[in-house]
Amino acid sequence: MNGADAIIKCLEKEGVEIVFGYPGVAICPFYNSILDSDIRTVLIRTEQNAAHAASGFTRVSGKPGVCAVTSGPGATNVITGIATAFADSIPLICITGQVNSELIGSDVFQEADITGAVESFVKYSYLVKDVNDIPRVFKEAFHIANTGRKGPVLIDVPIDIQNAQIAKFHYPEEISMRTYKPTVKGNMVQIKKVIKELERAKRPIICAGGGVLLSDAEGALREFSEKYKIPVVSTMMGIGAMPTRHPMYYGMVGNNGKPCANRAMNESDLLIMVGARVADRAVSQPDLITNNKVLVHMDVDPAEIGKNVGPHIPLVGDVKHIFEDLMNQEIVCGRTSCNYEEWIHTLDGYKEKMAVIRKPNKDYVDPARFITMLSDKMEEDGIYVADVGQNQIWSCGYHIVRKGRFLTSGGMGTMGYSIPAAMGAKLAQPQKQVVAVCGDGSFQMSMMELATMRQHDVPVKIIVLKNNYLGMVREFQHYTYKDNYSVVELSGSPDLEKLTSAYGMDFLRLETMEKADETIDAFLKEDKSVLLECIIDPMDLVR
Repeated sequence: MNGADAIIKCLEKEGVEIVFGYPGVAICPFYNSILDSDIRTVLIRTEQNAAHAASGFTRVSGKPGVCAVTSGPGATNVITGIATAFADSIPLICITGQVNSELIGSDVFQEADITGAVESFVKYSYLVKDVNDIPRVFKEAFHIANTGRKGPVLIDVPIDIQNAQIAKFHYPEEISMRTYKPTVKGNMVQIKKVIKELERAKRPIICAGGGVLLSDAEGALREFSEKYKIPVVSTMMGIGAMPTRHPMYYGMVGNNGKPCANRAMNESDLLIMVGARVADRAVSQPDLITNNKVLVHMDVDPAEIGKNVGPHIPLVGDVKHIFEDLMNQEIVCGRTSCNYEEWIHTLDGYKEKMAVIRKPNKDYVDPARFITMLSDKMEEDGIYVADVGQNQIWSCGYHIVRKGRFLTSGGMGTMGYSIPAAMGAKLAQPQKQVVAVCGDGSFQMSMMELATMRQHDVPVKIIVLKNNYLGMVREFQHYTYKDNYSVVELSGSPDLEKLTSAYGMDFLRLETMEKADETIDAFLKEDKSVLLECIIDPMDLVR
């Protein structure tokens, strides 16, 4: 058994089903060995999308996604995908080929110091120098990626190490790393402090972040919210932690969030941040949210607690375990159970009065109304993948999550994410309906993956909201530079009908809302790849 065979054996031991990647000479031993395995390989058309596809697979399956690329430009291309996963705490295993060990540092053909280059975007990285270390390295990598605050781990393997003979293959049953022992159970003293504050509070609210979904704690959160009638808002990455139309859910917070959700958070007297970083997109002025309220911050990563705002009660641990412990405690206000009905009545009033009223141009598709119609017609457990730009903000505001998932790039805001992530999600759960929604700008950043969809029979449905602009930047320039637009017009874009025909896909176009019902029905009718082009007003705004 050589090093490449050992790597494949490690992946099999971890139950890996699929590897996304792009081969090159430095990773060829790996791709030669994988031919003798049942692990499926998917040839992505550019390396960045290998990480995005692995991310989509991970977020739907709950298992760390795996991508493998070659050295030099292959490795540097994948960095954006790694950074995207790191920003959203998505566990990935990224395998890169490397030049011969003795040539490292000589600036030879396709050499890049990838472990150094990704240092700020990974939980950990390895440069394998001894073939006999491969089993231990891979066991540690999967453990690190999928525990604590999850994230990507990179393993750089020189080609001579892949070809070297391993003395004896032994995959560790368990792993114990002296310097890495993440906290899972919350401190019971702190949990009891939270209970006391809930007993005192009159206007409590929970702000759910992506950590709720990462720890599979949606059910525990909903049960806790329903039992004690505690309202919930979410960050962008927390969308889906509560069903959109749940009576205790008041929407996404932040600059592009629901006004009623922001007001609810501002007026609360007890704010419980759960699995959220308190970053600028959700909370633009962190210090203000501590005014006249008690702040509880729950997170599995102790480095996040207090980084942007100081909580009154820090609580480190996995949020699923914490909610289970909270549910085992009796929360009592005086002699009767807690009652927040007056607060909920106030918030229901805000939800009704502060609803955003749009005035769309009737000569085009209204993206907000269209997205809601699409959501209602999708299967209730369907997976909706939003790209970045105006399409993302409309998706966050108007997509209806029932029993499905909402995926997007939140922390890094990476354009071109939706199509490869949707492919990964579809491969993780082929029986689920998967829809990718993007703008014409973000579509052109990953449209080459239509070939991957065709080659590997991945029937993702794609919607392109076309306005011939980089819409979000144009909108910023509209407000900031008084319509002095610079480098945002997308003239020269392809004819999407001809493009989809070239890839053997069905094509639909919607120009106004008049035929939206029948067009969406046709789009969703069968489980096959379809691209729907929606023509929207170039001057439309997210509000």
